[in-house]
Amino acid sequence: MNIFRKIYCRTFQTVFRIIIPVLPYREPKILNNMTEVVSVLKDKRINCVMLVTDKSIRGLGLTKELEELSVQNKIKLVVFDEVLPNPTIAMVEQGLKIYNENKCEGCIAFGGGSVLDCAKVILARHVKPNKSVKKMKGLLKIRKRLPTLFAVPTTAGTGSETTLAAVITDEQTHYKYAINDFSLIPHYAVLDYKTTLNLPKFITATTGMDALTHAVEAYIGRSTTKKTRKMAEEAVKLIVENLKLAYDEPHNEKARTNMLKASYCAGVAFTVSYVGYVHAIAHSLGGQYGVPHGFANAVILPIMLREYGDVVNKKLSKLAKISLVAKNEDSEKVASQKFIEYIENLNKHFEIPNYIDKLEEKDFDVLAGHADKEANPLYPVPVLYDKEELKGVYKKLLKR
Repeated sequence: MNIFRKIYCRTFQTVFRIIIPVLPYREPKILNNMTEVVSVLKDKRINCVMLVTDKSIRGLGLTKELEELSVQNKIKLVVFDEVLPNPTIAMVEQGLKIYNENKCEGCIAFGGGSVLDCAKVILARHVKPNKSVKKMKGLLKIRKRLPTLFAVPTTAGTGSETTLAAVITDEQTHYKYAINDFSLIPHYAVLDYKTTLNLPKFITATTGMDALTHAVEAYIGRSTTKKTRKMAEEAVKLIVENLKLAYDEPHNEKARTNMLKASYCAGVAFTVSYVGYVHAIAHSLGGQYGVPHGFANAVILPIMLREYGDVVNKKLSKLAKISLVAKNEDSEKVASQKFIEYIENLNKHFEIPNYIDKLEEKDFDVLAGHADKEANPLYPVPVLYDKEELKGVYKKLLKR
């Protein structure tokens, strides 16, 4: 990256870091079950709410308790279960139409990150009816309070239940729009381990790796605070202790509970301190090829950490020692390498490859352009890369 653009990016990031204390960050209130959700609805006198989910979640019966409680308490529950992985603008508009036609007063987003992101943007479109999804792209384009939003994560990884971010795909251009606004932070996060018990092992693994990526990228970036460092450290420790266990023993209640906590902590960390090039590259791959986000992050994370080099040794070393991946007497470089090797071995255990199968070199220019545009100047990455330099990272993601 040329020197003038570097100065611009670092200045932008420095200003943003300085004003963090005065920005309206907030954490959602934590609820533990569906009974508490219905109690809040009754207290707020919300008589009609939209359930945003997907057909597989309903098919597993995960929303049954909520639907039954709504009937018992005479709360109208309007169901929109058309959300698919990598939600599109068309899905948002379809949900918005149903929301408005039924005069809903809030949303319960019940699912993984795609569902939660879709619900956020449905509500954003509701309060900003004259602003298209495309025009919401970027930072602080909504700036208006949303109706009550409950986030019920069925995966322990995306952190969307805590964040100000949503990612929506333009199905026409295959470009992913990252939308960031404080109003997108859910009002309530429902952390109930029972919603994660029936997850397929692949989803357990990739969403867990997504949470690890959130924590690591937030921690090694240049906009950390005392709180976000603490939350990222706690998330990494919990993930190291529980992700493999949740994968190997899917009905282990303690592991599932701890992974939900880890996802929440990582979400709080990256909401304030942001992510980095792993996410920017993953978003480009998801938009172009439909690669699942958590899977892409898992593949990219160790490659990008090695790419950063010695710059991240100190911080990775601390994470390695806190999570007992490395010994206290290990040097920063040795501990850092042990942490990266731990991630690589975890991927092997989960049968996640070290390449993106669908990736083609002819697409590098477009992909790197999208990643560059998303990350710079917003993401406070340890090392700055421009479009041409990012192409080198994509090359390392090719099947070898």
